[in-house]
Amino acid sequence: MPNNTPEPQAVCNPISRSAIFIVATVARGKDKADVVRSWCGDIAALVRAVATRAPAANLSCVCGFGADAWDLLFGAPRFALLHPFREFGQGDRRAIATPGDIFLHIRADHMDLCFELASQMLNKLGDAVTVVDEVHGFRYFDLRDMVGFVDGTENPTGKSAAQYTIIDEEDPEFAGGSYVIVQKYLHNLDAWNGLTVEQQERIIGREKLSDVELDESIKPSCSHSSLTTIDENGKEVKILRHNMAFGRPGSKEFGTYFIGYARTPAPIEQMMENMFVGRPPGNYDRLLDYSRAVTGGLFFVPSSDLLDELPDRNPDAAPSSIGEGQQKDEREGTLNIGSLRGTSQDE
Repeated sequence: MPNNTPEPQAVCNPISRSAIFIVATVARGKDKADVVRSWCGDIAALVRAVATRAPAANLSCVCGFGADAWDLLFGAPRFALLHPFREFGQGDRRAIATPGDIFLHIRADHMDLCFELASQMLNKLGDAVTVVDEVHGFRYFDLRDMVGFVDGTENPTGKSAAQYTIIDEEDPEFAGGSYVIVQKYLHNLDAWNGLTVEQQERIIGREKLSDVELDESIKPSCSHSSLTTIDENGKEVKILRHNMAFGRPGSKEFGTYFIGYARTPAPIEQMMENMFVGRPPGNYDRLLDYSRAVTGGLFFVPSSDLLDELPDRNPDAAPSSIGEGQQKDEREGTLNIGSLRGTSQDE
């Protein structure tokens, strides 16, 4: 990425041991919007203040905004590819959209820091927002999810992580930003654990203990790894997953919080279509027979530089509807994955 690209938020930070995910809606009214805009300028200082208590714990926070919230709070211009979360599938196997204007991804190697920062953030916002979903996640053994398999094996690393997640020349006005899609999945572990290890491996597409991908000759086309692999011109289009396990054994709640960062929503939306509808239709992800999505949201993560500038934005210029040109950009963004694919320098 060019040296003059604005500083991104902590999108590409390493996966931590603990995380808190918060989705909130913004109360309507000019005074509430003013509170949220002012708060945007305080985020970096709040992170620094809490982080000084344990500098080695790698505390960070990523803040994103939904499409409706951006128009309400900050007005035009709006980034080309932001739109409400798109639902896929039907019936019990469906990626559902749920309310959300603001998304916070708070992480550190100690949960007490996450808790303190979340408390400080929400105290600043007061009744300007309503929290509609809050998940406290943890690293499960060697980065495994609740179904016992390693999660995020194919994540890009180093410079490649930024190449695949941080916006650059495709949307220069919002360079340094990123898109993030989140979903909360609940697992039926009683049914899942009733399967043999071999059956589980064929559903996931990897060996459970070693995490080695199954040979193509035996890996089903409906396996999770098959359907979440997106190729463009012979090269894989990657996203950055920072998934976390969560749960309450006493309530028999066992889940995975999916969080995927990318420089366009297109590859993640394609993955969801493959999973919930099938590739081809009907050849859906069999993991969904044991896991169901109960939330879904798409958010734009502005650069750190833009986040600091948001308190001065004028919402009066907010468009009443998306223009024809922007609608065209959104449609193309959903289909033309390769046009926005990050390319690492060593490819």
